[in-house]
Amino acid sequence: MTGASPAAGTSRATLRARALDRLRFGSVDLQKLAPTREERLLLLLSILIGIISGLLVVAFRVAIEWIKVLLLGSAPHPGQLRLLYMPAGMGLIVAALVIFIFPGARGSGVNQTKAALYVYNGYISFKTVIGKFLTAALALGSGQSLGPEDPSLQIGAGVASVIARRLKMSRQRLRLFAPIGAAAGLAAAFNAPISAMLFVIEEVIGSWSAAVLGSIVLAAISSVVVARLFWGTEPMFRVPAVELRDPRELLAYAVMGVIGGFVAVIFSSTLGYLRPRLRNLPRWTLFCQPALAGLLVGAIGYFGFPQVMGVGYGVIDQAMHAQFTWQILLALAIFKLIATTVSFSSGTPGGMFAPTLFIGAMLGGAVGAFEKLFFPHLTGSIGAYALVGMGVLFAGFLRVPLTSVFMVLEVSGNYSIILPVILANTIAYLISRSLQPVPIFEVLTLQDGLHLPSMEEQREEVHLHIEDALRPVDIPILEGADPLAKASRAFADSGAAALLVKMWDNSWYALTREELSGIEALQNPESRLETAVRNDRIPDLYPDLTLDSALPCFARWKILPIQNRATLGTLEGILTEPDVLDRYHQDWTGRSIK
Repeated sequence: MTGASPAAGTSRATLRARALDRLRFGSVDLQKLAPTREERLLLLLSILIGIISGLLVVAFRVAIEWIKVLLLGSAPHPGQLRLLYMPAGMGLIVAALVIFIFPGARGSGVNQTKAALYVYNGYISFKTVIGKFLTAALALGSGQSLGPEDPSLQIGAGVASVIARRLKMSRQRLRLFAPIGAAAGLAAAFNAPISAMLFVIEEVIGSWSAAVLGSIVLAAISSVVVARLFWGTEPMFRVPAVELRDPRELLAYAVMGVIGGFVAVIFSSTLGYLRPRLRNLPRWTLFCQPALAGLLVGAIGYFGFPQVMGVGYGVIDQAMHAQFTWQILLALAIFKLIATTVSFSSGTPGGMFAPTLFIGAMLGGAVGAFEKLFFPHLTGSIGAYALVGMGVLFAGFLRVPLTSVFMVLEVSGNYSIILPVILANTIAYLISRSLQPVPIFEVLTLQDGLHLPSMEEQREEVHLHIEDALRPVDIPILEGADPLAKASRAFADSGAAALLVKMWDNSWYALTREELSGIEALQNPESRLETAVRNDRIPDLYPDLTLDSALPCFARWKILPIQNRATLGTLEGILTEPDVLDRYHQDWTGRSIK
Protein backbone atom coordinates (compact mmCIF):
# COMPACT_ATOMS: atom_id res chain seq x y z
CA MET A 1 0.00 0.00 0.00
CA THR A 2 1.26 3.47 -0.81
CA GLY A 3 0.27 6.89 0.32
CA ALA A 4 -0.76 7.97 -3.19
CA SER A 5 -4.35 8.52 -4.20
CA PRO A 6 -6.21 5.26 -4.69
CA ALA A 7 -6.49 4.03 -8.22
CA ALA A 8 -9.82 3.12 -9.76
CA GLY A 9 -9.12 -0.57 -9.29
CA THR A 10 -8.33 -0.33 -5.60
CA SER A 11 -10.37 -2.80 -3.57
CA ARG A 12 -13.09 -1.55 -1.25
CA ALA A 13 -11.29 -3.19 1.66
CA THR A 14 -8.24 -1.02 0.94
CA LEU A 15 -10.38 2.10 0.60
CA ARG A 16 -12.09 1.31 3.89
CA ALA A 17 -8.79 0.85 5.69
CA ARG A 18 -7.49 4.17 4.37
CA ALA A 19 -10.71 5.93 5.24
CA LEU A 20 -10.51 4.62 8.80
CA ASP A 21 -6.96 5.90 9.04
CA ARG A 22 -8.11 9.34 7.89
CA LEU A 23 -10.99 9.18 10.33
CA ARG A 24 -8.57 8.34 13.15
CA PHE A 25 -6.04 11.07 12.36
CA GLY A 26 -7.95 13.70 10.42
CA SER A 27 -10.51 14.15 7.69
CA VAL A 28 -12.31 11.34 5.89
CA ASP A 29 -13.74 11.24 2.39
CA LEU A 30 -17.09 9.52 2.96
CA GLN A 31 -17.66 9.25 -0.79
CA LYS A 32 -15.05 6.51 -0.92
CA LEU A 33 -17.19 4.40 1.42
CA ALA A 34 -20.49 5.10 -0.34
CA PRO A 35 -22.02 2.40 -2.54
CA THR A 36 -20.91 2.49 -6.16
CA ARG A 37 -23.33 3.11 -9.02
CA GLU A 38 -23.37 -0.60 -9.83
CA GLU A 39 -24.16 -1.48 -6.23
CA ARG A 40 -27.05 1.00 -6.12
CA LEU A 41 -28.36 -0.48 -9.36
CA LEU A 42 -28.07 -3.94 -7.84
CA LEU A 43 -30.30 -2.90 -4.92
CA LEU A 44 -32.94 -1.48 -7.26
CA LEU A 45 -32.86 -4.55 -9.44
CA SER A 46 -33.27 -6.72 -6.36
CA ILE A 47 -36.68 -5.14 -5.76
CA LEU A 48 -37.65 -5.78 -9.38
CA ILE A 49 -36.46 -9.38 -9.13
CA GLY A 50 -38.50 -9.83 -5.96
CA ILE A 51 -41.67 -8.49 -7.58
CA ILE A 52 -41.35 -10.64 -10.71
CA SER A 53 -40.40 -13.73 -8.70
CA GLY A 54 -43.34 -13.22 -6.35
CA LEU A 55 -45.78 -12.99 -9.25
CA LEU A 56 -44.34 -16.10 -10.88
CA VAL A 57 -44.47 -18.10 -7.65
CA VAL A 58 -48.09 -17.09 -7.08
CA ALA A 59 -48.92 -18.16 -10.64
CA PHE A 60 -46.98 -21.39 -10.06
CA ARG A 61 -48.96 -22.26 -6.94
CA VAL A 62 -52.26 -21.39 -8.63
CA ALA A 63 -51.32 -23.61 -11.57
CA ILE A 64 -50.59 -26.52 -9.23
CA GLU A 65 -53.95 -26.18 -7.49
CA TRP A 66 -55.82 -25.80 -10.78
CA ILE A 67 -54.17 -28.88 -12.28
CA LYS A 68 -54.83 -30.85 -9.10
CA VAL A 69 -58.55 -30.08 -9.18
CA LEU A 70 -58.70 -30.82 -12.90
CA LEU A 71 -56.91 -34.17 -12.69
CA LEU A 72 -57.68 -35.52 -9.20
CA GLY A 73 -60.81 -33.64 -8.19
CA SER A 74 -61.38 -31.26 -5.35
CA ALA A 75 -61.49 -34.01 -2.70
CA PRO A 76 -59.56 -37.17 -3.70
CA HIS A 77 -60.51 -40.25 -1.71
CA PRO A 78 -59.53 -43.93 -1.72
CA GLY A 79 -61.00 -46.10 -4.47
CA GLN A 80 -60.95 -43.50 -7.25
CA LEU A 81 -59.37 -44.99 -10.38
CA ARG A 82 -58.03 -41.65 -11.52
CA LEU A 83 -55.71 -41.70 -8.53
CA LEU A 84 -53.93 -44.52 -10.38
CA TYR A 85 -53.90 -43.46 -14.00
CA MET A 86 -53.62 -39.67 -13.69
CA PRO A 87 -50.22 -39.58 -11.90
CA ALA A 88 -48.92 -42.36 -14.18
CA GLY A 89 -50.11 -40.74 -17.40
CA MET A 90 -48.87 -37.30 -16.40
CA GLY A 91 -45.55 -38.90 -15.44
CA LEU A 92 -45.07 -39.95 -19.07
CA ILE A 93 -45.78 -36.41 -20.27
CA VAL A 94 -43.44 -34.86 -17.73
CA ALA A 95 -40.68 -37.34 -18.59
CA ALA A 96 -40.99 -36.52 -22.30
CA LEU A 97 -40.86 -32.78 -21.59
CA VAL A 98 -37.78 -33.11 -19.38
CA ILE A 99 -35.89 -35.43 -21.70
CA PHE A 100 -36.63 -33.76 -25.05
CA ILE A 101 -37.31 -30.09 -24.29
CA PHE A 102 -36.38 -29.01 -20.75
CA PRO A 103 -33.40 -31.06 -19.49
CA GLY A 104 -32.47 -28.29 -17.05
CA ALA A 105 -35.79 -28.71 -15.23
CA ARG A 106 -34.83 -32.08 -13.75
CA GLY A 107 -34.31 -32.28 -10.00
CA SER A 108 -35.33 -30.05 -7.12
CA GLY A 109 -33.69 -26.76 -8.10
CA VAL A 110 -31.41 -26.14 -5.12
CA ASN A 111 -28.36 -27.93 -6.49
CA GLN A 112 -29.03 -26.54 -9.96
CA THR A 113 -28.94 -23.03 -8.53
CA LYS A 114 -25.70 -23.77 -6.68
CA ALA A 115 -24.23 -25.14 -9.90
CA ALA A 116 -25.23 -21.98 -11.72
CA LEU A 117 -23.44 -19.94 -9.06
CA TYR A 118 -20.20 -21.94 -8.84
CA VAL A 119 -19.90 -23.58 -12.26
CA TYR A 120 -21.83 -21.60 -14.87
CA ASN A 121 -21.14 -18.01 -13.73
CA GLY A 122 -24.73 -17.49 -12.63
CA TYR A 123 -26.25 -18.62 -15.92
CA ILE A 124 -29.78 -20.06 -15.84
CA SER A 125 -31.61 -19.98 -19.16
CA PHE A 126 -35.12 -18.60 -19.55
CA LYS A 127 -36.00 -21.93 -21.13
CA THR A 128 -35.16 -23.63 -17.85
CA VAL A 129 -37.43 -21.20 -15.96
CA ILE A 130 -40.33 -22.04 -18.28
CA GLY A 131 -39.56 -25.75 -18.10
CA LYS A 132 -39.36 -25.77 -14.32
CA PHE A 133 -42.65 -23.92 -14.03
CA LEU A 134 -44.47 -26.21 -16.45
CA THR A 135 -43.08 -29.63 -15.54
CA ALA A 136 -43.16 -29.11 -11.76
CA ALA A 137 -46.73 -27.78 -11.91
CA LEU A 138 -47.84 -30.82 -13.93
CA ALA A 139 -46.02 -33.24 -11.64
CA LEU A 140 -47.25 -31.76 -8.36
CA GLY A 141 -50.76 -31.17 -9.63
CA SER A 142 -51.03 -34.79 -10.75
CA GLY A 143 -50.12 -36.05 -7.28
CA GLN A 144 -46.36 -36.71 -7.30
CA SER A 145 -45.08 -36.58 -3.73
CA LEU A 146 -42.86 -33.51 -4.03
CA GLY A 147 -42.98 -29.82 -3.12
CA PRO A 148 -43.13 -26.40 -4.83
CA GLU A 149 -40.53 -24.53 -2.75
CA ASP A 150 -37.33 -25.81 -4.38
CA PRO A 151 -38.66 -25.20 -7.92
CA SER A 152 -39.76 -21.72 -6.79
CA LEU A 153 -36.19 -21.10 -5.65
CA GLN A 154 -34.84 -22.04 -9.09
CA ILE A 155 -37.52 -20.03 -10.88
CA GLY A 156 -36.54 -16.94 -8.90
CA ALA A 157 -32.84 -17.57 -9.55
CA GLY A 158 -33.58 -17.97 -13.26
CA VAL A 159 -35.49 -14.69 -13.39
CA ALA A 160 -32.56 -12.91 -11.74
CA SER A 161 -30.09 -14.50 -14.15
CA VAL A 162 -32.12 -13.43 -17.18
CA ILE A 163 -32.40 -9.83 -15.94
CA ALA A 164 -28.67 -9.64 -15.20
CA ARG A 165 -27.75 -10.91 -18.67
CA ARG A 166 -30.15 -8.49 -20.36
CA LEU A 167 -28.45 -5.60 -18.56
CA LYS A 168 -25.00 -6.98 -19.45
CA MET A 169 -23.83 -7.01 -15.85
CA SER A 170 -20.26 -8.03 -15.07
CA ARG A 171 -19.46 -11.70 -14.52
CA GLN A 172 -18.96 -11.10 -10.80
CA ARG A 173 -22.36 -9.42 -10.50
CA LEU A 174 -23.99 -12.09 -12.65
CA ARG A 175 -22.95 -14.74 -10.15
CA LEU A 176 -24.53 -12.73 -7.32
CA PHE A 177 -27.91 -12.49 -9.01
CA ALA A 178 -28.69 -16.21 -8.77
CA PRO A 179 -28.82 -16.32 -4.92
CA ILE A 180 -30.73 -13.02 -4.87
CA GLY A 181 -33.43 -14.49 -7.09
CA ALA A 182 -33.31 -17.76 -5.17
CA ALA A 183 -34.13 -15.95 -1.92
CA ALA A 184 -36.99 -14.12 -3.63
CA GLY A 185 -38.52 -17.31 -5.03
CA LEU A 186 -38.20 -19.26 -1.80
CA ALA A 187 -39.52 -16.38 0.32
CA ALA A 188 -42.67 -16.13 -1.80
CA ALA A 189 -43.20 -19.90 -1.75
CA PHE A 190 -42.85 -20.13 2.04
CA ASN A 191 -44.31 -16.71 2.83
CA ALA A 192 -41.27 -16.56 5.12
CA PRO A 193 -38.58 -14.00 4.16
CA ILE A 194 -36.21 -14.65 7.09
CA SER A 195 -36.11 -18.40 6.49
CA ALA A 196 -35.52 -17.87 2.79
CA MET A 197 -32.62 -15.50 3.41
CA LEU A 198 -31.04 -17.81 5.95
CA PHE A 199 -31.39 -20.86 3.71
CA VAL A 200 -29.73 -19.10 0.78
CA ILE A 201 -26.89 -17.97 3.04
CA GLU A 202 -26.56 -21.35 4.81
CA GLU A 203 -26.85 -23.65 1.81
CA VAL A 204 -26.35 -21.73 -1.47
CA ILE A 205 -23.66 -19.08 -0.98
CA GLY A 206 -22.27 -20.01 2.45
CA SER A 207 -21.22 -16.44 3.28
CA TRP A 208 -22.34 -12.89 2.67
CA SER A 209 -21.23 -9.30 2.36
CA ALA A 210 -23.15 -6.13 3.09
CA ALA A 211 -24.04 -5.60 -0.59
CA VAL A 212 -25.22 -9.20 -1.06
CA LEU A 213 -27.20 -9.23 2.18
CA GLY A 214 -28.92 -5.96 1.32
CA SER A 215 -29.92 -7.27 -2.09
CA ILE A 216 -31.17 -10.58 -0.68
CA VAL A 217 -33.23 -8.76 1.95
CA LEU A 218 -34.84 -6.43 -0.60
CA ALA A 219 -35.62 -9.26 -3.02
CA ALA A 220 -37.09 -11.51 -0.32
CA ILE A 221 -39.25 -8.77 1.19
CA SER A 222 -40.48 -7.61 -2.22
CA SER A 223 -41.52 -11.10 -3.23
CA VAL A 224 -43.32 -11.74 0.08
CA VAL A 225 -45.19 -8.44 -0.20
CA VAL A 226 -46.42 -9.49 -3.65
CA ALA A 227 -47.36 -12.98 -2.44
CA ARG A 228 -49.27 -11.62 0.55
CA LEU A 229 -51.36 -9.43 -1.74
CA PHE A 230 -52.86 -12.70 -2.99
CA TRP A 231 -52.61 -14.99 0.07
CA GLY A 232 -52.96 -12.58 2.94
CA THR A 233 -50.67 -12.01 5.91
CA GLU A 234 -51.76 -14.97 8.02
CA PRO A 235 -49.08 -17.60 8.76
CA MET A 236 -49.22 -20.87 6.87
CA PHE A 237 -50.14 -22.90 9.96
CA ARG A 238 -51.86 -21.83 13.17
CA VAL A 239 -51.10 -23.64 16.42
CA PRO A 240 -52.14 -22.64 19.95
CA ALA A 241 -49.44 -21.02 22.05
CA VAL A 242 -47.17 -23.42 23.93
CA GLU A 243 -46.83 -23.08 27.69
CA LEU A 244 -43.92 -24.88 29.36
CA ARG A 245 -45.33 -25.13 32.85
CA ASP A 246 -42.85 -27.84 33.81
CA PRO A 247 -39.25 -27.87 32.55
CA ARG A 248 -39.49 -31.66 32.35
CA GLU A 249 -41.75 -31.11 29.35
CA LEU A 250 -38.61 -30.44 27.36
CA LEU A 251 -37.64 -34.10 27.80
CA ALA A 252 -40.59 -35.08 25.63
CA TYR A 253 -39.43 -32.71 22.89
CA ALA A 254 -35.90 -34.05 23.26
CA VAL A 255 -37.28 -37.53 22.51
CA MET A 256 -38.86 -36.00 19.41
CA GLY A 257 -35.43 -34.71 18.38
CA VAL A 258 -33.83 -38.14 18.82
CA ILE A 259 -36.52 -39.89 16.78
CA GLY A 260 -36.41 -37.20 14.11
CA GLY A 261 -32.63 -37.46 13.82
CA PHE A 262 -32.79 -41.19 13.12
CA VAL A 263 -35.67 -40.80 10.66
CA ALA A 264 -33.72 -38.10 8.82
CA VAL A 265 -30.80 -40.51 8.42
CA ILE A 266 -33.14 -43.22 7.11
CA PHE A 267 -34.73 -40.76 4.68
CA SER A 268 -31.43 -39.46 3.27
CA SER A 269 -29.86 -42.93 3.13
CA THR A 270 -32.83 -44.37 1.24
CA LEU A 271 -32.81 -41.49 -1.21
CA GLY A 272 -29.06 -41.68 -1.68
CA TYR A 273 -29.30 -45.43 -2.34
CA LEU A 274 -32.23 -45.50 -4.78
CA ARG A 275 -31.57 -42.43 -6.93
CA PRO A 276 -28.23 -43.47 -8.51
CA ARG A 277 -29.52 -46.98 -9.18
CA LEU A 278 -32.51 -45.68 -11.11
CA ARG A 279 -30.31 -43.26 -13.04
CA ASN A 280 -27.95 -46.09 -14.05
CA LEU A 281 -30.72 -48.13 -15.63
CA PRO A 282 -30.95 -48.19 -19.48
CA ARG A 283 -31.84 -44.84 -21.02
CA TRP A 284 -35.25 -45.94 -22.24
CA THR A 285 -36.35 -46.50 -18.65
CA LEU A 286 -36.03 -42.75 -17.97
CA PHE A 287 -39.28 -42.33 -19.90
CA CYS A 288 -41.05 -44.82 -17.64
CA GLN A 289 -39.63 -43.99 -14.23
CA PRO A 290 -41.79 -40.88 -13.48
CA ALA A 291 -44.86 -42.80 -14.67
CA LEU A 292 -44.08 -45.79 -12.46
CA ALA A 293 -43.39 -43.45 -9.54
CA GLY A 294 -46.75 -41.79 -10.17
CA LEU A 295 -48.42 -45.20 -10.30
CA LEU A 296 -46.89 -46.16 -6.95
CA VAL A 297 -47.91 -42.89 -5.32
CA GLY A 298 -51.38 -43.22 -6.83
CA ALA A 299 -51.64 -46.77 -5.51
CA ILE A 300 -50.89 -45.54 -1.99
CA GLY A 301 -53.71 -43.04 -2.40
CA TYR A 302 -56.08 -45.53 -4.04
CA PHE A 303 -55.71 -48.11 -1.30
CA GLY A 304 -56.21 -45.81 1.63
CA PHE A 305 -53.86 -42.80 1.98
CA PRO A 306 -54.55 -40.11 -0.67
CA GLN A 307 -53.12 -37.59 1.81
CA VAL A 308 -49.58 -38.48 0.70
CA MET A 309 -50.27 -37.28 -2.85
CA GLY A 310 -49.16 -33.82 -3.88
CA VAL A 311 -47.88 -31.06 -1.60
CA GLY A 312 -49.98 -31.89 1.47
CA TYR A 313 -50.18 -28.57 3.31
CA GLY A 314 -53.84 -29.17 4.12
CA VAL A 315 -52.99 -32.53 5.67
CA ILE A 316 -50.29 -30.90 7.81
CA ASP A 317 -52.86 -28.44 9.11
CA GLN A 318 -55.22 -31.33 9.94
CA ALA A 319 -52.45 -33.11 11.82
CA MET A 320 -51.76 -29.97 13.84
CA HIS A 321 -55.39 -29.87 14.92
CA ALA A 322 -55.37 -33.50 16.13
CA GLN A 323 -57.63 -34.90 13.42
CA PHE A 324 -55.70 -38.19 13.13
CA THR A 325 -54.80 -40.92 15.57
CA TRP A 326 -51.14 -41.59 16.25
CA GLN A 327 -51.34 -44.81 14.21
CA ILE A 328 -52.64 -42.94 11.14
CA LEU A 329 -50.03 -40.21 11.58
CA LEU A 330 -47.25 -42.77 11.75
CA ALA A 331 -48.57 -44.55 8.65
CA LEU A 332 -48.75 -41.24 6.74
CA ALA A 333 -45.15 -40.45 7.70
CA ILE A 334 -43.93 -43.85 6.46
CA PHE A 335 -45.89 -43.80 3.20
CA LYS A 336 -44.90 -40.19 2.50
CA LEU A 337 -41.25 -41.10 2.96
CA ILE A 338 -41.61 -43.98 0.48
CA ALA A 339 -43.61 -41.92 -2.03
CA THR A 340 -41.18 -38.97 -1.89
CA THR A 341 -38.13 -41.17 -2.28
CA VAL A 342 -39.59 -42.86 -5.37
CA SER A 343 -40.88 -39.61 -6.91
CA PHE A 344 -37.63 -37.73 -6.46
CA SER A 345 -35.38 -40.63 -7.50
CA SER A 346 -37.33 -41.04 -10.74
CA GLY A 347 -36.17 -37.61 -11.90
CA THR A 348 -39.57 -35.96 -11.61
CA PRO A 349 -39.17 -32.17 -11.17
CA GLY A 350 -40.12 -31.11 -7.67
CA GLY A 351 -38.66 -30.22 -4.32
CA MET A 352 -37.92 -31.80 -0.97
CA PHE A 353 -39.04 -29.00 1.36
CA ALA A 354 -42.77 -29.77 1.51
CA PRO A 355 -42.33 -33.55 1.87
CA THR A 356 -39.80 -32.96 4.65
CA LEU A 357 -42.27 -30.74 6.49
CA PHE A 358 -45.05 -33.27 5.90
CA ILE A 359 -43.09 -36.24 7.24
CA GLY A 360 -41.85 -34.20 10.18
CA ALA A 361 -45.34 -32.99 11.05
CA MET A 362 -46.81 -36.50 10.88
CA LEU A 363 -43.94 -37.91 12.90
CA GLY A 364 -44.18 -35.15 15.49
CA GLY A 365 -47.95 -35.51 15.72
CA ALA A 366 -47.61 -39.29 16.16
CA VAL A 367 -45.06 -38.85 18.95
CA GLY A 368 -47.20 -36.19 20.59
CA ALA A 369 -50.40 -38.28 20.40
CA PHE A 370 -48.58 -41.33 21.72
CA GLU A 371 -47.07 -39.43 24.63
CA LYS A 372 -50.39 -37.76 25.44
CA LEU A 373 -52.03 -41.19 25.50
CA PHE A 374 -49.51 -42.82 27.82
CA PHE A 375 -48.27 -39.73 29.66
CA PRO A 376 -51.39 -37.57 30.08
CA HIS A 377 -49.66 -35.18 32.48
CA LEU A 378 -47.76 -33.63 29.55
CA THR A 379 -49.28 -30.26 28.70
CA GLY A 380 -48.00 -29.83 25.13
CA SER A 381 -50.64 -30.05 22.39
CA ILE A 382 -50.41 -32.46 19.46
CA GLY A 383 -50.21 -29.42 17.20
CA ALA A 384 -47.12 -28.22 19.04
CA TYR A 385 -45.44 -31.60 18.59
CA ALA A 386 -46.33 -31.60 14.89
CA LEU A 387 -44.87 -28.13 14.51
CA VAL A 388 -41.67 -29.09 16.30
CA GLY A 389 -41.50 -32.24 14.18
CA MET A 390 -41.47 -30.12 11.03
CA GLY A 391 -38.40 -28.27 12.23
CA VAL A 392 -36.75 -31.44 13.52
CA LEU A 393 -36.80 -33.24 10.18
CA PHE A 394 -35.90 -30.03 8.35
CA ALA A 395 -32.80 -29.68 10.53
CA GLY A 396 -31.85 -33.34 10.38
CA PHE A 397 -32.56 -34.06 6.71
CA LEU A 398 -31.70 -30.78 4.95
CA ARG A 399 -29.00 -29.94 7.53
CA VAL A 400 -29.74 -26.23 7.85
CA PRO A 401 -30.16 -25.87 11.64
CA LEU A 402 -30.54 -22.11 11.79
CA THR A 403 -33.05 -21.98 8.93
CA SER A 404 -35.07 -24.78 10.49
CA VAL A 405 -35.68 -22.78 13.67
CA PHE A 406 -36.81 -19.61 11.92
CA MET A 407 -38.84 -21.60 9.40
CA VAL A 408 -40.99 -23.07 12.18
CA LEU A 409 -41.41 -19.65 13.78
CA GLU A 410 -42.39 -17.94 10.52
CA VAL A 411 -44.78 -20.53 9.09
CA SER A 412 -46.62 -20.71 12.42
CA GLY A 413 -46.27 -17.18 13.75
CA ASN A 414 -45.80 -18.87 17.13
CA TYR A 415 -42.72 -17.64 19.00
CA SER A 416 -43.70 -19.32 22.26
CA ILE A 417 -42.47 -22.62 20.84
CA ILE A 418 -38.88 -21.49 20.32
CA LEU A 419 -37.33 -23.42 23.24
CA PRO A 420 -38.69 -26.84 22.20
CA VAL A 421 -37.77 -26.12 18.58
CA ILE A 422 -34.17 -25.18 19.36
CA LEU A 423 -33.68 -28.17 21.64
CA ALA A 424 -35.23 -30.78 19.34
CA ASN A 425 -33.68 -29.37 16.16
CA THR A 426 -30.22 -29.34 17.66
CA ILE A 427 -30.49 -32.94 18.82
CA ALA A 428 -31.78 -34.07 15.41
CA TYR A 429 -29.03 -32.18 13.60
CA LEU A 430 -26.25 -33.63 15.74
CA ILE A 431 -27.55 -37.19 15.40
CA SER A 432 -27.97 -36.83 11.64
CA ARG A 433 -24.53 -35.33 11.20
CA SER A 434 -22.84 -38.04 13.25
CA LEU A 435 -24.56 -40.92 11.44
CA GLN A 436 -24.68 -39.40 7.95
CA PRO A 437 -21.48 -37.35 7.49
CA VAL A 438 -22.37 -36.13 3.98
CA PRO A 439 -25.44 -33.82 3.74
CA ILE A 440 -28.16 -34.86 1.31
CA PHE A 441 -27.64 -31.92 -1.05
CA GLU A 442 -23.95 -32.78 -1.32
CA VAL A 443 -24.83 -36.44 -1.92
CA LEU A 444 -27.07 -35.40 -4.80
CA THR A 445 -24.45 -33.14 -6.38
CA LEU A 446 -21.82 -35.87 -6.23
CA GLN A 447 -24.26 -38.26 -7.87
CA ASP A 448 -24.68 -35.69 -10.64
CA GLY A 449 -20.92 -35.54 -11.17
CA LEU A 450 -20.52 -32.06 -9.66
CA HIS A 451 -18.19 -31.01 -6.87
CA LEU A 452 -19.84 -27.97 -5.33
CA PRO A 453 -18.75 -26.39 -2.04
CA SER A 454 -20.09 -28.10 1.06
CA MET A 455 -21.49 -25.30 3.19
CA GLU A 456 -21.76 -27.58 6.20
CA GLU A 457 -18.09 -28.49 5.96
CA GLN A 458 -17.17 -24.83 5.62
CA ARG A 459 -19.10 -24.07 8.81
CA GLU A 460 -17.34 -26.89 10.64
CA GLU A 461 -13.87 -26.15 9.28
CA VAL A 462 -11.24 -25.24 11.87
CA HIS A 463 -9.35 -22.10 10.84
CA LEU A 464 -5.84 -21.20 11.92
CA HIS A 465 -5.38 -17.76 13.40
CA ILE A 466 -2.41 -15.44 13.68
CA GLU A 467 -2.01 -16.32 17.34
CA ASP A 468 -1.28 -19.92 16.28
CA ALA A 469 1.95 -18.83 14.54
CA LEU A 470 2.88 -15.87 16.73
CA ARG A 471 6.41 -15.58 18.08
CA PRO A 472 7.88 -13.29 20.77
CA VAL A 473 9.37 -9.95 19.75
CA ASP A 474 13.07 -10.75 19.32
CA ILE A 475 14.13 -7.85 17.08
CA PRO A 476 14.96 -4.22 17.96
CA ILE A 477 12.14 -1.68 18.33
CA LEU A 478 12.80 2.02 17.66
CA GLU A 479 10.68 5.15 17.90
CA GLY A 480 9.81 7.21 14.86
CA ALA A 481 11.59 10.20 16.43
CA ASP A 482 14.91 8.31 16.61
CA PRO A 483 17.63 9.23 14.07
CA LEU A 484 18.79 7.02 11.22
CA ALA A 485 22.12 6.56 12.98
CA LYS A 486 20.41 4.78 15.88
CA ALA A 487 18.87 2.33 13.42
CA SER A 488 22.33 1.58 12.01
CA ARG A 489 23.68 0.88 15.49
CA ALA A 490 20.68 -1.33 16.30
CA PHE A 491 21.33 -3.45 13.20
CA ALA A 492 25.04 -3.70 14.06
CA ASP A 493 24.42 -4.69 17.69
CA SER A 494 21.61 -7.19 17.13
CA GLY A 495 22.53 -8.76 13.81
CA ALA A 496 18.81 -8.80 12.93
CA ALA A 497 17.66 -8.62 9.31
CA ALA A 498 14.87 -6.16 10.14
CA LEU A 499 13.65 -3.94 12.95
CA LEU A 500 10.38 -2.29 13.86
CA VAL A 501 9.71 1.44 14.01
CA LYS A 502 6.81 2.75 16.11
CA MET A 503 5.43 5.95 14.60
CA TRP A 504 3.90 8.90 16.41
CA ASP A 505 0.37 7.68 15.68
CA ASN A 506 1.08 4.19 17.12
CA SER A 507 1.31 2.63 13.67
CA TRP A 508 4.28 0.44 12.76
CA TYR A 509 6.92 0.24 10.06
CA ALA A 510 9.27 -2.68 9.34
CA LEU A 511 12.72 -1.51 8.24
CA THR A 512 15.21 -3.91 6.63
CA ARG A 513 19.00 -3.56 6.37
CA GLU A 514 18.81 -3.12 2.59
CA GLU A 515 16.18 -0.41 2.86
CA LEU A 516 18.18 1.44 5.52
CA SER A 517 21.29 1.42 3.29
CA GLY A 518 19.30 3.05 0.47
CA ILE A 519 17.84 5.66 2.81
CA GLU A 520 21.23 6.55 4.36
CA ALA A 521 22.60 7.31 0.91
CA LEU A 522 19.97 10.01 0.49
CA GLN A 523 19.34 11.27 4.02
CA ASN A 524 21.28 12.91 6.83
CA PRO A 525 22.18 10.37 9.58
CA GLU A 526 20.41 12.62 12.09
CA SER A 527 17.13 12.60 10.13
CA ARG A 528 14.19 11.21 12.03
CA LEU A 529 13.10 7.73 11.01
CA GLU A 530 9.43 8.70 10.63
CA THR A 531 10.30 11.35 8.05
CA ALA A 532 12.90 9.28 6.21
CA VAL A 533 11.07 5.98 5.70
CA ARG A 534 8.37 5.40 3.13
CA ASN A 535 4.85 6.35 4.12
CA ASP A 536 3.32 2.88 3.83
CA ARG A 537 2.59 1.64 7.31
CA ILE A 538 1.91 -1.98 8.09
CA PRO A 539 -1.83 -2.72 8.36
CA ASP A 540 -3.14 -3.28 11.86
CA LEU A 541 -3.04 -7.02 12.56
CA TYR A 542 -4.39 -8.79 15.64
CA PRO A 543 -3.95 -12.29 17.10
CA ASP A 544 -7.57 -13.35 16.45
CA LEU A 545 -7.45 -12.70 12.69
CA THR A 546 -7.23 -15.71 10.39
CA LEU A 547 -3.70 -16.69 9.50
CA ASP A 548 -4.27 -16.38 5.76
CA SER A 549 -5.15 -12.70 6.20
CA ALA A 550 -1.47 -12.01 6.90
CA LEU A 551 -0.11 -13.69 3.77
CA PRO A 552 -0.61 -10.76 1.32
CA CYS A 553 1.41 -8.50 3.63
CA PHE A 554 4.62 -10.51 3.13
CA ALA A 555 4.89 -9.25 -0.45
CA ARG A 556 5.94 -5.92 1.07
CA TRP A 557 7.16 -6.62 4.63
CA LYS A 558 9.35 -9.38 6.05
CA ILE A 559 8.24 -8.82 9.64
CA LEU A 560 4.67 -8.17 10.75
CA PRO A 561 3.96 -6.67 14.20
CA ILE A 562 0.84 -8.12 15.84
CA GLN A 563 -0.94 -5.66 18.11
CA ASN A 564 -3.14 -5.88 21.17
CA ARG A 565 -6.73 -4.85 20.41
CA ALA A 566 -7.21 -3.18 23.77
CA THR A 567 -4.09 -0.97 23.61
CA LEU A 568 -3.20 0.41 20.21
CA GLY A 569 0.52 0.18 19.53
CA THR A 570 1.18 -2.53 22.13
CA LEU A 571 2.67 -5.66 20.59
CA GLU A 572 1.56 -9.22 21.28
CA GLY A 573 4.36 -10.62 19.13
CA ILE A 574 5.66 -10.71 15.58
CA LEU A 575 4.96 -12.86 12.53
CA THR A 576 7.20 -13.91 9.66
CA GLU A 577 6.44 -15.77 6.46
CA PRO A 578 8.41 -18.88 7.51
CA ASP A 579 6.39 -18.95 10.76
CA VAL A 580 3.15 -19.00 8.77
CA LEU A 581 4.30 -21.67 6.35
CA ASP A 582 5.59 -23.86 9.16
CA ARG A 583 2.26 -23.56 10.96
CA TYR A 584 0.37 -24.60 7.86
CA HIS A 585 2.47 -27.79 7.82
CA GLN A 586 0.91 -28.78 11.10
CA ASP A 587 -2.67 -29.68 11.90
CA TRP A 588 -4.60 -27.93 14.63
CA THR A 589 -3.16 -30.26 17.30
CA GLY A 590 0.40 -29.41 16.32
CA ARG A 591 1.20 -32.78 14.73
CA SER A 592 3.19 -32.60 11.51
CA ILE A 593 1.18 -33.42 8.38
CA LYS A 594 4.07 -33.33 5.91
